[in-house]
Amino acid sequence: MTASTAASEFPSPASGGNAPRVPPVRPETERALEPLAGIAPARPLPPGARVWQQAWVRKLAILAVLALLWEALARWQDNDLLLPTFLQTARALGEGLASGELVEKTGLSLAVLLKGYLAGILGAFVLTTLAVSTRFGRDLLSTLTSMFNPLPAIALLPLALLWFGLGQGSLVFVLIHSVLWPLALNTYAGFQAVPETLRMAGRNYGLRGIRYVLQILVPAALPAILSGLKIGWAFAWRTLIAAELVFGASSGKGGLGWYIFQNRNELYTDKVFAGLALVVIIGLLVEGLGFRTLERVTVQRWGVQR
Repeated sequence: MTASTAASEFPSPASGGNAPRVPPVRPETERALEPLAGIAPARPLPPGARVWQQAWVRKLAILAVLALLWEALARWQDNDLLLPTFLQTARALGEGLASGELVEKTGLSLAVLLKGYLAGILGAFVLTTLAVSTRFGRDLLSTLTSMFNPLPAIALLPLALLWFGLGQGSLVFVLIHSVLWPLALNTYAGFQAVPETLRMAGRNYGLRGIRYVLQILVPAALPAILSGLKIGWAFAWRTLIAAELVFGASSGKGGLGWYIFQNRNELYTDKVFAGLALVVIIGLLVEGLGFRTLERVTVQRWGVQR
């Protein structure tokens, strides 16, 4: 571009020109990217590797290895009274399920467990709501958890038998104790970890009391709440089995723990191991199908937890 051309396109103020200033247009250029050297294209995983990426496949492999070790140890021990083989236990488990006896016992235990578990969740929610709302509630939760959380639930069983007798009331009482305190502690810890920005946003929208807890604190603290629910479930499940082992039948009907205790007295060791295996299977199903699904559709879907 020459000086005369530039002067015509960009007139100076001294010349008095009123024409608009037009900037020079540079020609467009297009460059082809050079191919990447030394980098091989990604190859798809082989079928075996893709299957191994599934978590349930790896867990099944672990269970299979444990079953093989059990079978080998039992055959080496060669004493069915002390340790039946895995195949004998599986046969006893299948016979108990086919006859309906184990199904009935499991149904009785899970019905009692559900009552105590839901009551414990309700009590923990009330306590933590008071704790985040009032200073007295915080002092109350701190004092009660310090007193009762270290106390084993099964230790309260004699007192529960005096108060409620040989019935479901005694079992529900100890189940509430086993669920209430760990769930309340986890939930309150989750509430305390909620960012102050979310708290201020809730207050700016005029949320107070139960609405503030349900709409702000609970969604933000849901990972800690789910962790507390899992811990409470594990405590309640093993407390129930232990309680049924201690005092047996409830209201004339025994659950899964009573089934284990009764077969132990009759020296049916394969049925004892079948009952124990069913306890483990139910725990795996609740963890894998229940809580894992709940986490996947909530905190993982929202991006709160990996």
